[in-house]
Amino acid sequence: MLSLDFLNNDYEDTKSPAQKAEEYIAIDILTGNLRRGQRIVEQDLCEKFGMSRTPVREILGRLAASGLIELIPNRGAFVVGITERDVDDIFYMKSLLYPQCVKWAIERITKDEYEMLEETFAFMEFYTATEDLEKMQKINRGFEAIIYNASHNTEMESALLKYDFIIRYANLDIKYPLNYLTTVLEEHRAIFEAFRARNPEAGAEAAQIHAFKSMMRRK
Repeated sequence: MLSLDFLNNDYEDTKSPAQKAEEYIAIDILTGNLRRGQRIVEQDLCEKFGMSRTPVREILGRLAASGLIELIPNRGAFVVGITERDVDDIFYMKSLLYPQCVKWAIERITKDEYEMLEETFAFMEFYTATEDLEKMQKINRGFEAIIYNASHNTEMESALLKYDFIIRYANLDIKYPLNYLTTVLEEHRAIFEAFRARNPEAGAEAAQIHAFKSMMRRK
């Protein structure tokens, strides 16, 4: 069950040590701190994160499954990284999944989930006026996470959260226009109003527009 913890600075403390370690490594790869072809030494990770070999190997296995590293028998783990084309593809895949997710969420959302979405949108309206970009980005991620969860489709939710994580860290050079926060607020308002009206088709259309404009903002 989701909560509004994503609005708090203590949200990271709710993650397990293994989750934090995995994200730390993934972020280093996505941001280029670990370069393509670079070997990841298992023992170094054990010492860095204070973990035994078993959880470290499990982390490396998950990173390999996500395509960020390659495990070569008798040689070890090597960074694969992510290319500009990979990021473009992920934006495109999100643009295909997100409208369907919103449509399902509008059809399936529970009363508690709707109230959480409503409260989050109210936070969004308030913090847009403060022009606090970092806070707004956190709220925007929370708004979408609630929608993913409300679709009640774990495979879709997992895929979209993965895409958002990659986009967030592999897209650090994005330029934000002066009216960025207001523009994104209005895009999210159209999505939220579709939830309020219980109109899945309008929600899917608003989500498609938001996904397309998000891709264009990266250019």
